[in-house]
Amino acid sequence: MARESVDEESSKGNMWVLDQKLDQSMDEEAGRLRNMYREKKFSVLLLLRLAFQSLGVVFGDLGTSPLYVFYNTFPHGINDPEDVMGALSLIIYSLTLIPLLKYVFIVLRANDAGQGGTFALYSLLCRHAKVNTIPNQHRTDEELTTYSRQTFDEKSLAAKVKQWLETHAYKKNALLILVLVGTCMVIGDGILTPAISVLSAAGGIKVDHPTLNNDVVILVAVVILIAFFSLQHYGTDKVSWLFAPIVLIWFLFIGSIGALNIWKYDHSVLKAFNPVYIYRYFKGGKINWTSLGGIMLSITGTEALFADLGHFPVLAIQIAFTFVVFPCLLLAYAGQAAYIMKNQGHVSDAFYRSIPDGIYWPMFIIATAAAIVASQATISATFSIIKQALALGCFPRVKVVHTSKKFRGQIYIPDINWILMILCIAVTAGFKNQSQIGNAYGTAVVIVMLVTTFLMIPIMLLVWRSHWILVIIFIGLSLLVELTYFSSVLLKVDQGGWVPLVIAGTFLVIMYIWHYGTVKRYEFELHGRVSMAWILGLGPSLGLVRVPGIGFVYTELASGVPHIFSHFITNLPAIHSVVAFVCVKYLPVYIVPMEERFLVKRIGPKNFHMFRCVARYGYKDVHKKDDDFEKMLFDCILVFVRLESMMEGYSDSEEFTYNASSSQDSIVPARTCSNGGMEGEEIEFLNRCRDAGVVHILGNTIVRARRDSGLIKRIAIDYVYAFLRRICRENSVIFNVPHESLLNVGQVFFV
Repeated sequence: MARESVDEESSKGNMWVLDQKLDQSMDEEAGRLRNMYREKKFSVLLLLRLAFQSLGVVFGDLGTSPLYVFYNTFPHGINDPEDVMGALSLIIYSLTLIPLLKYVFIVLRANDAGQGGTFALYSLLCRHAKVNTIPNQHRTDEELTTYSRQTFDEKSLAAKVKQWLETHAYKKNALLILVLVGTCMVIGDGILTPAISVLSAAGGIKVDHPTLNNDVVILVAVVILIAFFSLQHYGTDKVSWLFAPIVLIWFLFIGSIGALNIWKYDHSVLKAFNPVYIYRYFKGGKINWTSLGGIMLSITGTEALFADLGHFPVLAIQIAFTFVVFPCLLLAYAGQAAYIMKNQGHVSDAFYRSIPDGIYWPMFIIATAAAIVASQATISATFSIIKQALALGCFPRVKVVHTSKKFRGQIYIPDINWILMILCIAVTAGFKNQSQIGNAYGTAVVIVMLVTTFLMIPIMLLVWRSHWILVIIFIGLSLLVELTYFSSVLLKVDQGGWVPLVIAGTFLVIMYIWHYGTVKRYEFELHGRVSMAWILGLGPSLGLVRVPGIGFVYTELASGVPHIFSHFITNLPAIHSVVAFVCVKYLPVYIVPMEERFLVKRIGPKNFHMFRCVARYGYKDVHKKDDDFEKMLFDCILVFVRLESMMEGYSDSEEFTYNASSSQDSIVPARTCSNGGMEGEEIEFLNRCRDAGVVHILGNTIVRARRDSGLIKRIAIDYVYAFLRRICRENSVIFNVPHESLLNVGQVFFV
């Protein structure tokens, strides 16, 4: 197919053909690095251990919901005991349909090689259809071991869905906006989860001391939040071993207390398993309908369950939820309902009042610890999803710190951490009660669930190739529950539900404007690139003085000469003896293995000493401080020169051995290379140039709106995007480029 497309394009002219020959694709280099991806298999004992560990990472948020569900459902008290039965029945079937059936047994299977979350679904779609708004991918990227995708028949339904998604740019933009909305709501969860969880847990103090002022409870919650966010930079690696035992004890306690309360107060609440009580509840009119927002809080944390999938196999999470989380939650809610049936005036603090006196304070301590663990899971999910958005060009460049040597996914983003802390404290101190925070929380959660449901449609059709009847059943059941809850939370927008909408709207504007600017910068480089034939027509000296040293020219392009280079050589009379065009690009994969990260290609004859180096990263890859990017680039060029010389010194009939265990990932010849002299000369030349000095040439493109642009576009580009560019981190900082080796080439681009 590739040769046929080249033949078809041959009519474009000899100059175009020359350009292609001079700067060919890296099929050979990428093919040499291809390995077979094999799914890990886990023993039964290991699965049980992982299921236990997943309790502390995945289920904290979902498990702390019993602290505040009934209070947010009946903030003004209970008028009819029958309503308690209806609410309990709704909780039971909501937990069954959404967390258990939808997420644990269906959505978790839509993971991206073990990674979950909104952007993981998006990256999965980007690999199966050309929906990425930054088209900087090449077919060689598809040969990565982590770039797993399926092929399908051109006449199948999946092919038609793929074609429909790829036909118009507005469909790609609509898909991106949908993903960004879900991402922004997850960020809202990262603010609201610590607020409502910690405030609900701290409320236990007032139950034991009824005369205590509510401001004291808020002060305790704020102090806990400040301490919690201040310790984030240490990471969770050193204390994460405590998370699973804390959450397991929490689930066992709430399950046991729930069973005790059912036996002690009113075992008739078990009749709530009959769905007829749901029908009777809806007959209560608008009051009961608006209370659905509180009931929906019973399934909060379900999205965090998917976003924090990370280090655990799906089967381990399914075991933990099915045999521990689900039954304990059902017992906890049924026990609270039994207590409320006999003590209707205690609905505002039913959780703590239903605890036996002998274990009240130990339970208070465990509840506070569980709330902190739940908050940690949500904050970790927020950091993770922002890192994914950053990698895919949808978030301004911020500092990402890798906090664990053992776990790739444990990261810390200082700027985001302090923003979340300020907003979280503002929400806690501003609302001063769980009810309004609960309204805000419910709005964020249900929107994220709707986004996931809509993203699952192309996933099921395109990736899984499911039958359309199964897709309709899944979407129908999901929307039946989620749209019902959504209609309820809309009625509470003026009672706190506006908070996540404002927060998400702000982040959405920032992310979309940044992505728009990133796309326009890429298009500028793409349309402004210089003909390779013209560059080589200048001769080995490029029409300039070649001074000793190496120049790394950074570009968004994986082929062609960037406009920044022509701008540079037009204004300066000299260029380095060795020039390497470096393209750093992120792919819709979770990681790129280190041995597959770099692709190197020579540009033109050897005496030009020009190379192209493509550095590929996944959205989970983190640039560490100890990564010497400059050294890695130079070493890759040296390896390429050795390989090239070896390949030239042998005919096709001579034998080569692929050394997979070598750190250099090289091809070792069976006997001494006859072309070693020329190889040694070029390597010696490269070493001399490196000793002479290395310069990193970065383009400092200033994006401005045209004079005839509309007011909104001028504000977005000239003020918002320009401000974000000023405050975000430079690429030179991300790749640890020494300041004395940095050369910025400025240029203005009008959009």
